[in-house]
Amino acid sequence: MVGVCTTKLYQKDAGMDAKAPDRVIPVRCAPQKAPCPTCGKRGRRKRTHQRDVRTIAYKEIAVLRITYGEYESRCACCKSFRTHPDDVLPKAKYDNKVRAAVLEGILEDQLNVEAVRRRMQRDFLLDLSTGFVYDCLHEAARQLDLAEHRQQVRERFSGVLCVDEVHLGKFTLLLATDPIGDFPVAFALVSANDQEHMERFLRNLQRHGLKAKVVVTDGSTLYPTLLAEIWPKAEHQLCVFHVLQDLNKLILDAVRRLRTKLARQGRKGRRRQRGRPTKAAKRRRAKRGKSLQEKSKFVFKHRHLLVKRRENLSESENQNLKTLLEYLPALRSLRQFTDKLHRLFEPAQSEHQAWCRWRALQRSVEFKAIPELVKALESLEEKKFAKMIAFLRGPARRRRLVRTNNHVERCNRKLRYWEKVRYKWRRRRTLVRFIVLALDRWWQEAFAPTPTRECSARQKTTHRKRKAVPKTKAA
Repeated sequence: MVGVCTTKLYQKDAGMDAKAPDRVIPVRCAPQKAPCPTCGKRGRRKRTHQRDVRTIAYKEIAVLRITYGEYESRCACCKSFRTHPDDVLPKAKYDNKVRAAVLEGILEDQLNVEAVRRRMQRDFLLDLSTGFVYDCLHEAARQLDLAEHRQQVRERFSGVLCVDEVHLGKFTLLLATDPIGDFPVAFALVSANDQEHMERFLRNLQRHGLKAKVVVTDGSTLYPTLLAEIWPKAEHQLCVFHVLQDLNKLILDAVRRLRTKLARQGRKGRRRQRGRPTKAAKRRRAKRGKSLQEKSKFVFKHRHLLVKRRENLSESENQNLKTLLEYLPALRSLRQFTDKLHRLFEPAQSEHQAWCRWRALQRSVEFKAIPELVKALESLEEKKFAKMIAFLRGPARRRRLVRTNNHVERCNRKLRYWEKVRYKWRRRRTLVRFIVLALDRWWQEAFAPTPTRECSARQKTTHRKRKAVPKTKAA
């Protein structure tokens, strides 16, 4: 009944060389009666068999020697069936520990397929094929319950939705996240970044029961009309970071124009004599100070200080900014415009205060004398500014999280880095499978109860119970 040579059986099932296993772990799953895998009706055992399955052991060849039973079925589902352990799939050459190690290498350690194969060969002496690695990914994605994820997202949704799109090869990934709860809401991999696909994506979110109160987007033209139709009562928050980025480009254009003008002034007059300057010429040049050409180079090198926030400037950067404004005093207006622009979107102010600052900025005669700042003020129109300060109409504790689209942008950059640099998956099936598994890991971390939350919840319940119990007087 079990008269098969175990070494030959091991070679046949595990596909390894003639070397015998270093460790053999006996596993028995052959009771007298076992339930049918389809209907659950118990069948009687006819005979037993043995097979070897590889498992994980560091620098060893470890084998599970499984003794399983063959059973006669008493139902119409099948004539006979066989049993298998819980951590080993039917007809599998490797147990679930090997599959878990493969998934951990790809999803947690962010290794590609070939790197996972080399790691498993080096650490566990497992010569895995590329097809087996993809089978592990496919099996893990097939076992996911996306309906349960949608239910958890619907229950924990804070009402704030960040939406953005990113290009992955020839596809476009539409992604929505919750910045307050710090978890992904939904995604869609589409063939084109147009209004039709975006409308289908947002309507699916509405159909799944998400009631958005605030929707944060960038300045794309895809969103305003769709958001007004799908969630008419929701606030449309324009990303402050993206708008400031566009305004900073106009400020740096003005810096470039003024710096070029300064450099041209430095090229006027007598030309420098050929050859090395004498000591007397060097002393005269040092006495005169830096030339206009050198000042122009200094301005170009430190031009980023004109758009950087005051609170983020270091001591050396403050000194360089002071020198910069001394070399080219015309830049003072640009620095003042940047400071007022940053105060315009402070989360600690009120909406009325923001509107007063905006009107004062629009009436400024000093800024209207610079062509680039005129374009900046025209782009900061009334309707656009109303959408940019929508975060001021919400609670003060979440204003910093709601005023930008950075939450979904960071997730998009991470996914694009993995897809382009680590994995280079180009087919739609492999892309969707990887995104589902990556977001599932994120959902597990976001929805898992942390010890601090559990302890605080227990303390609250015990405190309430103590309050509910009345004190009894001593007899």
